[in-house]
Amino acid sequence: MIKGIVKDENGQTISYANVIDKITAKGVTTDGNGNFEIKVSGFPATLTAKYVGYKSQDIEVRNESDSAIFKLEASNNLDEVVVTGNRSKVRSVLNSAVPIDKLYSEDLKSSGQVTFDKMLAYKIPSFNSSSQAISDGTAHFDPADLRGLGPSRTLVLVNGKRKNQSALVYINDTPGKGEVGTDMKSIPFSAIERVEILRDGASSQYGSDAIAGVVNIILKKKANFTEVSLTSGVTSEGDGFNFGADLNSGFKIADKGFVNITLSYLNQNKTNRAAKPGKDDLFGYAANDAQWGDWLKNNSNLGMTIGQPDSKMGALVVNAEYPLTDKTMIYAFGDINVRKGTSFALYRAPYWVPDPNNLLHAAGTTYNGFQPTFNTDVFDNLGSIGVKSTLFGFNSDFSLTAGSNKIDYTVKNTINVSLGANRPTEFKSGGYTFSQLVGNADFSRTFDKVTIGFGTELRKEQYEARAGQKESYVNGGAQSFPGLQPANELKKDRSNVGVYTTLDYDVTDDFLIGGSVRYENYTDFGNNFSWKANSRYKLNNDISIRASYSTGFRAPALHQIYLSNIQTLVSGGSVSNQGTFNNIDPAVIGLGVPKLDAEKSQNISTGITFRSGAKFSGSVDFYQIKVKDRVLFSGEVGFDSNNAAINPVEQVLVNNDITSMKFFINAVNTITKGVDVVMNYKNLPLGNGKLGFSFASNVGNTKIDGQIATPAILKVNGYDIFNRKEQGRILSARPNTKVLLGINYDLQKISFILNNTYFGEVNWQHATDIAKDQTFAGKLITDLGITYKFSKVISANIMANNLFNVYPDRLNPKGDIVTDLGGRFKYAWEVNQFGFSGTIFTAGVNFKI
Repeated sequence: MIKGIVKDENGQTISYANVIDKITAKGVTTDGNGNFEIKVSGFPATLTAKYVGYKSQDIEVRNESDSAIFKLEASNNLDEVVVTGNRSKVRSVLNSAVPIDKLYSEDLKSSGQVTFDKMLAYKIPSFNSSSQAISDGTAHFDPADLRGLGPSRTLVLVNGKRKNQSALVYINDTPGKGEVGTDMKSIPFSAIERVEILRDGASSQYGSDAIAGVVNIILKKKANFTEVSLTSGVTSEGDGFNFGADLNSGFKIADKGFVNITLSYLNQNKTNRAAKPGKDDLFGYAANDAQWGDWLKNNSNLGMTIGQPDSKMGALVVNAEYPLTDKTMIYAFGDINVRKGTSFALYRAPYWVPDPNNLLHAAGTTYNGFQPTFNTDVFDNLGSIGVKSTLFGFNSDFSLTAGSNKIDYTVKNTINVSLGANRPTEFKSGGYTFSQLVGNADFSRTFDKVTIGFGTELRKEQYEARAGQKESYVNGGAQSFPGLQPANELKKDRSNVGVYTTLDYDVTDDFLIGGSVRYENYTDFGNNFSWKANSRYKLNNDISIRASYSTGFRAPALHQIYLSNIQTLVSGGSVSNQGTFNNIDPAVIGLGVPKLDAEKSQNISTGITFRSGAKFSGSVDFYQIKVKDRVLFSGEVGFDSNNAAINPVEQVLVNNDITSMKFFINAVNTITKGVDVVMNYKNLPLGNGKLGFSFASNVGNTKIDGQIATPAILKVNGYDIFNRKEQGRILSARPNTKVLLGINYDLQKISFILNNTYFGEVNWQHATDIAKDQTFAGKLITDLGITYKFSKVISANIMANNLFNVYPDRLNPKGDIVTDLGGRFKYAWEVNQFGFSGTIFTAGVNFKI
């Protein structure tokens, strides 16, 4: 084991530099103070230190008692190695054949955001995530995606291993509706060493879900190091208070391996940005209404709470490695995340839902209505264990990874009006669990200029739906969220096996060609074959061009195949059902809806990377992504109120005792085009400090290619299963333009950060009337932060996010009361740029031991 430190030519330590043993090619990263420890195969050993903007340096260490002290000189080397995007051989960011972003924990922290998904949203232009309101479980997960392609098409890895998806399907009217994503809140950023984002299709390398790209989260490996962070913040409105506490600590195992542990806690309070109409157009009550005028005056916001939910989170993350021999190492990592959240439903005004039995107000007092709360208990866990070794000259990696996400619902402060005086006001409403078990075997070897890799992945997935208590669903169910019924209960699983191979050929030092192929077989829908070809050519030492073409696929999620959520309604003395019906239900089959199949994609990318001098680097990449047979969540199919005669669609509803239904269907092809630009200027001397600039942008748009594939029986009878409003969610619910400009200045013990993020316009489409569409203009969000290092042990920081208190444009219903639900919503929730919390002030202190 060799200890050392990496500094620059002025003696300042360099955090997160790469140190590599030249014999084994294995490496480590320096910690926040430039220190490192590395195990070598023997002595004498030669170590290489690399860092962007500096010349690489070799040092020979003759015995274990010697330390390695590097002093790197500034150079034209502006590159850093990455492991994502090539399963056989590491490449550098600028020399990779595909676009890859690399962010360290300090980069994430400088965003000033408190959760990992929001940190990425303010650091990666093509990544989107924003808080949701009045959206049941969606409010506690916040759909996140790359390039506006929806949460389902972004694959998330942890230490290169597949992370399980969440148990939730986003079925509410928000961005990502009908999609299934990964719980990006489940891993605290304090456990993360770096994140590598591959902005290119990668199904042939990693399998399903990687159509838009890959987010690979690399956990910390620090040993003999402890860091404690405390942060707190509040909005300029005085709400949304948050408090976070993080502990990251590492220790050695017998001077060979390490264990790194992170404990994290976050408490985040609700915000409220409800409108104050003072009247209720949804129910037709004017401000001077004879009966309800006083209530409307005293409750001008109609009792609504619209904003981010209350949330509490606790997490434990462990990452460990131990070398058994010089050629064999065992490793293990995992996380446990527990979250409790409270979001808010539409307020039940006293003229909407009565309370004749005085369950939610005391007898003899004025009844003012009630606001149901939607409470979630989320449990997410991931665990992986593996062995890396050398077999027959090949680097090998055998691993077993298990993960699950469980969510349980409770609806509080509400009633089931059909149950009488003894009815409860709190209901267990059921829940969902998604779990997976993944086995991987990966091999790679370099033969001179050729590097090959191959491997296999075996995966089993299971999806479970659990019913709520009987009172939550009978006779219409609890107000705001009727519970899951026994008919909705199920436990379904599937298995798949995938095999892949990759090849990289360095034809010359300047010319690289590579590719990969993958075959997958699923037990529920069959086979898939995908492939990729890419190349990079160095025009000179500073400029390279690159291109790739790939095919990809996404298996329909088990959730999308089997989800059902049927509500029982009582009307006119009859009982009927409406809601989401799964793809194998006889009612759906009766409408001619085919069995769900895999989405297919074609991804073309071409770009150029460049650098100048010792401090400037950049890249420009163009892309086009075609997705065929995209899985949609349909609009509602019901009875035609304008026609008394029963049509064939309505007959299917009658036969199944249904008033209306929604379902999942492969029904649309899309084309997404765009360009990513990334530029960095680092270590520019200014006075006694160093100045840095970063610029990144994404400009893209998605269009529907061809017609919506509506089943014949529905099309002939005039049903629109995916109307203009639903189409808008996949076309313009996310900004088509996003630009980031960051400036940082380090002056001895003090650092300044100025971030500017431009969120382009989004467009909301009315279901039927184009005249009622609304475009929400682009907005510029400015963040300012200051960090002061009192010593090597203690530092403090303050930050103002959204310094100028910028909000989205206000909703304009244009005469349609459903658009803002009778004046309740001030800002749009169906399309989203950056949320609507306004200015947030945060402060924190760090202790490093």
